[in-house]
Amino acid sequence: MAGKAQYEELIRQFSAFGAVKRELGRILPAECPSGSAAVLTLLGRHGDMRMSRLAELLAVDMSVTSRHVAHLADRGWIERSPDPADKRSRILRLTPAGQAQLDELSERTTQLLAHRLSDWTDEEVGQLTRLMTRLRASFDDCRSAAARSGAPPVPEQSTRTPAITT
Repeated sequence: MAGKAQYEELIRQFSAFGAVKRELGRILPAECPSGSAAVLTLLGRHGDMRMSRLAELLAVDMSVTSRHVAHLADRGWIERSPDPADKRSRILRLTPAGQAQLDELSERTTQLLAHRLSDWTDEEVGQLTRLMTRLRASFDDCRSAAARSGAPPVPEQSTRTPAITT
């Protein structure tokens, strides 16, 4: 197990990672803030879903999810249709315009990462991806275990950014 000094350094690196997230946020179009980009990314990755599932994947309150969804629907990037299984619920789906916006976001993000990591080897990029995936899974495992045991989950303190979500 890692020692206290290693965990303290890891905390410092997490704090410094905020600069990376901010730069990724700066490349987003003004009409598509990070929360909206995260919704597009999740719908692109997971397909059509109910708003409750989206809120769960975003790990935010339903009211926050609702605001993101309204923003995207107003721009024609997603559509909300009645759920055949429960008419009170809505199914969220990307529109062709939403897919085009998601493609643009992906292109911008990919170009920025390719530029910033141009001196990294393919193996280093792969290693970072594997370690970040493992780290995220460790936190998901903790939330799942807390839910199964009835213990309160540790509250999240930060928001997620586009193309990096889940």
